[in-house]
Amino acid sequence: MSKCLLKGDVRYLVAVLALLGIITFFLILAPVKDTFLPPGTKYGLVFDAGSTHTALYIYQWPADKENDTGIVSQVEACTVPGPGISSYADNPALAGASLKPCLDKAMMIVPAKLQRETPTYLGATAGMRLLREQNSTKADQVFAEVAKAIRQYPVDFRGAQILTGNEEGSFGWITVNYLLETLIKFSFAEKWERPQATEVLGALDLGGASTQITFQPGGTIEDKNTSVLFRLYGTNYSLYTHSYLCYGQTQALKRLLAALREGSSSPLRILHPCYPKGYQENTTTTALYDSPCVPTPSTPSTAEALTVTGTGDPVACRAAIQKLFNFTCGAHRTCGFNGIYQPPVRGQFFAFSGLYYDLHFLNLTRGQSLSSINATIWDFCARDWEKVQKEFPDVDKTYLRNYCAASSYVLTLLLQGYKFNDKTWPNIHFIQKVANTDVGWTLGYMLNLTNMIPLETSQRGIELQRSNWTAATITLLIMLFLCFWLFMATCHQRKLASYETF
Repeated sequence: MSKCLLKGDVRYLVAVLALLGIITFFLILAPVKDTFLPPGTKYGLVFDAGSTHTALYIYQWPADKENDTGIVSQVEACTVPGPGISSYADNPALAGASLKPCLDKAMMIVPAKLQRETPTYLGATAGMRLLREQNSTKADQVFAEVAKAIRQYPVDFRGAQILTGNEEGSFGWITVNYLLETLIKFSFAEKWERPQATEVLGALDLGGASTQITFQPGGTIEDKNTSVLFRLYGTNYSLYTHSYLCYGQTQALKRLLAALREGSSSPLRILHPCYPKGYQENTTTTALYDSPCVPTPSTPSTAEALTVTGTGDPVACRAAIQKLFNFTCGAHRTCGFNGIYQPPVRGQFFAFSGLYYDLHFLNLTRGQSLSSINATIWDFCARDWEKVQKEFPDVDKTYLRNYCAASSYVLTLLLQGYKFNDKTWPNIHFIQKVANTDVGWTLGYMLNLTNMIPLETSQRGIELQRSNWTAATITLLIMLFLCFWLFMATCHQRKLASYETF
């Protein structure tokens, strides 16, 4: 064989083998992510039309990674001036006009060339659910006006809709677990792994008109009306979720005031134990009973002026708030409150929206013990109005007078309503943002409607890796064939040359 190959032939073969080796190397090791989808950024807009206000959230994500977990980030959050869109029931055109300042801001953030392909949604929650119950025609008119306003902008508007309570809770759960990457993780072994069920987080939400609890229980969910099934990244999640309409903070405190009036010896004077001692305000029966959440008095009366006086009594405050709930459960049944089925709370929970803000005001969101939180709220509720104003001179008086009632309501809801206790309380983590993204239902809503969380884990990388190895194998076979062919050709030429010499 050595006689068949000369030095020049060896160099030639080595050069060919080196070239083919380089090709094989790049076929095997070329990054999978660079073989599909052009690089770039995409945007999404979601209006959160709540009961007390509306906010616009602007999201962005890399175009070539849109099915990866935790990749979507919040660029901006814009608070729409004025109240929630349900407040414009008698003048729906104002509901649409109110959105324009935030839409103008979004157009300054989203590049002009990407605006027409930017998915835009408006989701309305409990405020519009209540308006639809009161007057569906007015609710439709409000939606028509907000849709008309959004369509005046060069975006891909995909509609406005009222979320059900279970949807609101479920999308909040998706947001929490997506941002904290508990749905799927990329391990040190360089492969996607599904986390254990105990790593999935529960979600607790408190809005103006409703409150939601969503978590993965330890066993079977007995009431199918409180069950939702998601398949995300190839894993099934059977969740318990329920939304309590009229138990959001604004509506609950309005119901509390109406209940205090019903129990007052004077129908025109209300003593409020959750307002600071010395606080006083005037209101009317028209303003008090303007919501379907507030039952009208047994003896209706004409519009009357009411005087509300704070007494700063923590004991009476807790007692009055507890009367808003029915904590009894039926025989052989676990429940939250008002007889609604709820399995025992399980795992870690993230509490956001009103649950965070009410306790954050008193610096109670840093993992303090339950006894410490109780003591702090108790102390605050016992202060008089003059002292509270001096301590918080820059806080709006309407918010300031409500913090005792709001924080006491949060404790009652979580402990007696959702059945957390001394042992499970440390499992509640109060948060506003994760990775600079506001926690709420809007991100989960957009992820769901844009199909950015696939039913199955992405097989794209696996398939491409397989194709790369297939190509590499074929290349190696070609290399071997060429080597053999060159060897045989060289030998054949040498034999011919030897014959010619004779």
